[in-house]
Amino acid sequence: MENKLTPELQLRLYEYLTQFITENKRRKIEEIVKWRTRYLTLVLEDIYQPHNASAVLRTCECFGIQDVHIIENRNKYTVNPDVVMGSTKWMNLHKYNGKENNTPDAIRTLKSQGYRIVATTPHKNDCTITELDLEKGKLALVMGTEIDGISADVFEMADEFVRVPMYGFTESFNISVTAAMCLHTLSNKLRSSSLPWALSAEEQFDLKLEWARNILTKPELIEEEFWKQVQ
Repeated sequence: MENKLTPELQLRLYEYLTQFITENKRRKIEEIVKWRTRYLTLVLEDIYQPHNASAVLRTCECFGIQDVHIIENRNKYTVNPDVVMGSTKWMNLHKYNGKENNTPDAIRTLKSQGYRIVATTPHKNDCTITELDLEKGKLALVMGTEIDGISADVFEMADEFVRVPMYGFTESFNISVTAAMCLHTLSNKLRSSSLPWALSAEEQFDLKLEWARNILTKPELIEEEFWKQVQ
């Protein structure tokens, strides 16, 4: 018998796995999954400072952003475990690194998934982060390198541009600060709206099953025992 996860077997497997985690952790899974969203996603293009890269991931997880898209052109995206604090095991990271320039493929992939591309830049006066219209559809917020900002490809392929208001001499905020401010604004605005920002029931259940596995030390051994009982 193959290990095919029909909806009924998925539920049975989830109930079986969660016997081996604490009730408190199970409650957290059930509660946190309700706040997860894919209506808003973050795209990081060629970030090279590990501390900043890790801080952004931690911020995304705290704001319930389920997917982060990582473009690696010149710089490999390095995560600092002391900064992310385990946040990456609750998220889905999508990396684009098969070519010398992976930006066009990443942007086209996101657009094919229904995302409008909103690039952050202090150089194009389009709208502020508070003015950004969420009603127009789900969006992928793109942030570029710490020194140069977004690439020419993003600038050309973006649907919209957004900026964080600044009142000092310095040209831009640190990328982790920018991410935190943008996600705080957009997350609060999104969740107070009537937009369909939450995950579907199927997506929520798939995520609960994945999280239960991540909590367990050796989930494959527990699942092996489950399948023995099922068969």
